Amino acid sequence: MNIDHTRHADKDMVIRNLAETYMQLYIDPDDTDAQDKYNQIVRMGEDPANKTLDHFAGNDLDTDEYMDTPSGKVRIITLHERSDFVTFLKIMAHKCKSVEIPPTQGASMLDGVINWRRIDAHKEVFLKESCEAGNPKPNWNAEFKRFTADKRNYLDALIVLSYGPYSNIKASMLGFDDTSWLSYSHTIRLYHECTHFICRRLYPEKTDAIRDELVADAVGIYAAFKHFDIDMESLFLGITKDGYSYGRLENYVDRDDFASEEEYMDSLNESARKTYQTLLCIQNEIETHPVDAPFELIPVLEESKAF
Repeated sequence: MNIDHTRHADKDMVIRNLAETYMQLYIDPDDTDAQDKYNQIVRMGEDPANKTLDHFAGNDLDTDEYMDTPSGKVRIITLHERSDFVTFLKIMAHKCKSVEIPPTQGASMLDGVINWRRIDAHKEVFLKESCEAGNPKPNWNAEFKRFTADKRNYLDALIVLSYGPYSNIKASMLGFDDTSWLSYSHTIRLYHECTHFICRRLYPEKTDAIRDELVADAVGIYAAFKHFDIDMESLFLGITKDGYSYGRLENYVDRDDFASEEEYMDSLNESARKTYQTLLCIQNEIETHPVDAPFELIPVLEESKAF
């Protein structure tokens, strides 16, 4: 694994640097006109009228880094203040909508973030080259359509991580001290989200939300501990072989799909039982297919016929 770290002494430098690329970060998502401002900046490419970041607390331990993966390099942002992580997701993942971020969510992979700075840089080169070629009236509108026809030219993939106990599970529940568990949690979270990034590109046809989480968690746990721990994963999800016991599983089952709370809980219990059986399959696959590095588990699990 190769990670290029960027850390700053200034507590809000990471957020400030990001905001110069993704100017929607200057919007306070709790403002009444936040969504209108978002549309002007992201869809129209306009600069914000007010460049303040008072809605972020900042932390001098925040990092902005790039990690090499089997699917290419991905930008990884770690925010140590929970409030900053929540604000970042409201802006970047939910387009400045007032949404609740579950306490069990500690990371997100944002694929397809518009980077207007890349478009601006191309425009500058295009106009300069057109002028040098003797074309005083270059057609930027036509070039803009051509350039943006390939989404790879202007869309970014970002991974944003919070810094806290994984799945909101306390260290004492797993027998760790707080410092060790925070370190393990960061490793699990990092590899979990990188696994999503890799799988979106190598296995785009596989879109089952719960299965995606199981594979990503398995890789994350393996990265942290060099083995898969089914009891730990069951605790993360809030499941047992007999049903649901409250945890992250409910993040992937839509409450609005059910007419009553009873039907919803019946579905969660059934999903929990099936998921536990899947975990047994995952455990067996990992034990029977030893690997040297965490990401090598991805094809083992994604191409498995056992679950």
